[in-house]
Parts: sequence; structure tokens; C-alpha cells
Amino acid sequence: MTRYLSLIPFIALVFAAASTGALFSPGAWYASLNKPSWTPPDWLFPVAWTVLYLMIAIAGWLAWRAGGTGAAVIIWAVGLVLNALWSYLMFGRHDITLALVDVAFLWIATAAFIYAAWDLDRTAAYIFVPYLAWVSFAAALNFEVWRLN
Repeated sequence: MTRYLSLIPFIALVFAAASTGALFSPGAWYASLNKPSWTPPDWLFPVAWTVLYLMIAIAGWLAWRAGGTGAAVIIWAVGLVLNALWSYLMFGRHDITLALVDVAFLWIATAAFIYAAWDLDRTAAYIFVPYLAWVSFAAALNFEVWRLN
């Protein structure tokens, strides 16, 4: 049980990043934008992000346990900052272009974490694969919202 106590800071950091989604919610501005027909329903986003944020915390923790505060954990932290920044840029500043730039860097950080974690802890790397898929989808959606507006 005590071995899992070290997971708590990772959950706390991810929770802090996730809180930007509550601070900067989509609101009426986002609802008024033109969006592609394949935009998921609003209820799906908090469900998907809850699962993904838990996976992000576990992957970071596993990488830290395997390699300390090395490259994988630094990349993980940079990705977490980029993740939090996206909500601010998109919903706080209403800047679709900067949000698109941010999500591109988030995609790179997510892929880089998978690469960096691969030799440390394969489970951490595999846990990030669905996150990379979601970030890819989010980038495509962000691009289409940018293009349509």
C-alpha cells in the first residue's frame, strides 16, 4: 500500500492541470462556433478526460518509479503544462490558432513521452497510446474548428 502513496503527487499534478478545464469551460462562445459534423457530443469530453487523466497520472508515476526524474518525466511534465494551457488558450482567450499550435506541441510531447518511456517501463508507454490517439483527434478537431471559423 505504501508503494502507491508516491502516486498521489502525480494525481495531484494531473488534477491541477485538469482543473483548467473547469476554469476555462467551452461556454456560449464555443457553442456558437462552426464545428465539423463529427464533433463528439459535449457529455463525452469529461468522461474521456477523466479516464485519460487517470492514465496520464499512472504513466508519469510508472516512468518516475522506473527512471526517477529523467527525460521521460520531464517530457511528461511539459506535456501536462501544454495540456493545461490548451483550455486557457481555446476557451479562456478564445484563440483557436494558438490552441492549435499548443495541441501540435502537445502531440509531440505525448509521442516523445512514449518514446522516452519505452525502455524504462513499457506499461507507461502503452498507457499513453490512447492519450496520443485522443490528442490526435483533438488536434484534428481543433484544426477543423480553426478552418471553419
